[in-house]
Amino acid sequence: QVQLVESGGGLVQPGGSLRLSCAASGSIATIYTMGWYRQAPGKQRELVAGINSGGSTNYADSVKGRFTISRDNAKNTVYLQMNSLKPEDTAVYYCNADLRRVGSIRSYAYWGQGTQVTVSS
Repeated sequence: QVQLVESGGGLVQPGGSLRLSCAASGSIATIYTMGWYRQAPGKQRELVAGINSGGSTNYADSVKGRFTISRDNAKNTVYLQMNSLKPEDTAVYYCNADLRRVGSIRSYAYWGQGTQVTVSS
């Protein structure tokens, strides 16, 4: 069994900051890419930021320069530092990991339960 547990969401004023965390646990052999997605009401889920096992990152254009993704491989944890938050960043943020379980020969995508981020004055 593999679980991704997110934390760190909440209500913040425009211009504020939040830090999201996502810890993967269970019978994990290797974690390849980890990332954050978000879904606003009435919109499709979109990629916010991703990071591979070597530390290479990619970001949605809308968050470049404001958000930073990082990971701690020893803790199987990925972080999303969000600065200069805007109302349009309001969404449910989901953690994603492409990982291989112990005893498996291929990898699968796993998702967290989501954490709400609301940016409002």
